[in-house]
Amino acid sequence: MNAPREIGVGLVSLGWMGRLHTKAYQAVPVTYPELAVRPVLAHVADTAPDRAAFARDVLGYRRASADYREVLADPAVHVVSICAPNALHREIALAAAEAGKPFWIEKPVGRDATETADIAAAAAKADLVTSVGYNYRNAPAVAHIRELVIGGELGRITGVRCVFLNGQAADPRVALSWRYQRELAGSGVLGDLLSHVADLVAYVAGPSTGAIAEVSALSAIVHPERPVVEMGTGTVFSLVEGGQMGPVENEDHAAALVRFAGGAIGTLEVSRVAVGPQCQLLLEVSGTEGSASWDFERMNELRVARLGGSGYTGVLAHGGLGEYARFQPGPGMAMGYDDLKVIEAARFLGAVLERDTTGSAHCTVADAHAAAEVVQAAVDSAASGSWVRVKEVRP
Repeated sequence: MNAPREIGVGLVSLGWMGRLHTKAYQAVPVTYPELAVRPVLAHVADTAPDRAAFARDVLGYRRASADYREVLADPAVHVVSICAPNALHREIALAAAEAGKPFWIEKPVGRDATETADIAAAAAKADLVTSVGYNYRNAPAVAHIRELVIGGELGRITGVRCVFLNGQAADPRVALSWRYQRELAGSGVLGDLLSHVADLVAYVAGPSTGAIAEVSALSAIVHPERPVVEMGTGTVFSLVEGGQMGPVENEDHAAALVRFAGGAIGTLEVSRVAVGPQCQLLLEVSGTEGSASWDFERMNELRVARLGGSGYTGVLAHGGLGEYARFQPGPGMAMGYDDLKVIEAARFLGAVLERDTTGSAHCTVADAHAAAEVVQAAVDSAASGSWVRVKEVRP
C-alpha cells in the first residue's frame, strides 16, 4: 500500500454538522484504507470563542480563527467543509471557489435556486471538486434499490412516493432559530427537507423516470410563533419556556404532486412538525415488475415485492448492499447516521485525489442545483396554486 497522502482540512462553523464532518474525516483512513489518504485537521473558523477552543483543544485542529477567510487563505488547507447557516453559504462557497479550494457543503446549498446556481457556476468555472451533504443517498438499502431500478428488475417505473416527516419542531416551544426566518434560511421545510427528497428521488428513480418535470404543491405554517433566543445559542431541539415570541416566516409542512419527464407520477410530502415520526424518510418506488420500499427510521432494512409474489419481503442490510461491509461484519448489526457521513467524506476525498469534478461517484453542487430547482418550483406552486414547470439543469 502506498504511503498515505496528507490532505489539510479546513472547517467553517463547528456546530453539530461541523463536528460530524470532523469525525467523518477522522474515520476515513480506517474505513477506506485503499484511498491511502490521511486528513489533517488544519484550520477551523467559528465566531463563538468556546466552539473555536473546543475545535482546537478537543478535536485537534491545529489553528482556530473567527474569520472563515483565514481558513481559505491558509496554505495548509487543501479542502474545506462549509457547515455555516444557509445565509452564509453563497458568500463562503464563492470565496472558496475563488481561492481554488475544493469544498464539501451542507444542504440546502443556497437559500434558493438562484443562489445555488451561482455556487454551481462558480465551482464549474474554477473546475473544482465539490460535495454536498445529501447523505441519505449512501444508505446500503438505498444503493440496492437504485441497482434494482437501473438493472430493470422493477420493470418500467410508474410511481414514486417519498415523504420526510420530522418531529424536531412539533413542540411550539422549540426556539425561533435562524431556520424559521426567511432572510436567513430561505424557504422552510421545503428547502430543508424537500431538498433531501428531491435529490434522493433523482438519485434512485431518475435513471428510469428522468427528472421531475412539473410540480403542484401546497404548504402551511403550522406554528406561527416561537420563542426568541439569542443567535448562536441552543440547538434545533432546544425548548424555551415563556419569553418573547417571534413570527415564523417560512413553511412547516408541504406536499406536492409531481410528474416525471419519462411519464411516471409521484407524491412528495415534508414536515418539521409531525407528531410521531422523528426522522421518517420513506421512499417507495413502484414499477411494472415489482416495487421496493425503505424508511430511514429502519435504516438497515428494506422491502422488495415482485410481480406474482405474495407481497413485500423484508431484507436486512448485509455485506452485498452498498458500503455496509465497511462498517459491520454481518446482517442485524446496525449502521448509523454518522456512518453515512463517513461514506460522504470518503467519496469527496477520493474525488479530490482523482480530480473527479463530474460527480461520477458522489453528489456535487450541480446535483444540488437540480434539487434546488425542484424546491423552487414547489415554492412557486404553493404561492400561485398552479402547476409549475421545473427549470432544467444541464450538466
